[in-house]
Amino acid sequence: MSRTAIHTDQAPKAIGPYSQAIRSGNTVYLSGQIGLDPATGELVKGGIEAEARRLFDNLKAVAETAGQGMPQVVRLTVYLVDLGDFSRLNEIMAEYFHAPYPARATVGVASLPRNARVEVDAVMVV
Repeated sequence: MSRTAIHTDQAPKAIGPYSQAIRSGNTVYLSGQIGLDPATGELVKGGIEAEARRLFDNLKAVAETAGQGMPQVVRLTVYLVDLGDFSRLNEIMAEYFHAPYPARATVGVASLPRNARVEVDAVMVV
């Protein structure tokens, strides 16, 4: 089985020993993204809305670098520090995805890297 690392400067550099994404066959596994600004490496300010838009922009950049884009995303996992942000996240997610929407799980967590409020990872088929 071959594995190819995917990297773009349009998304934040990995903050640990992992790749932004790995392609294996026709499947691409995208690492979790938080609302880090790729230019500064800092978490964007503005709460859940700003963080969610930035993380989806980051995810989109990695997906496009993998040779496709958001329409090929088939699965998401959303990690929320405050499940009260669930509805707002859904509204923002609808700006980036269209029917048929990817399958998704949402998990409430105690904390995330860099004190982010939300993180999303994804799987896409190309």
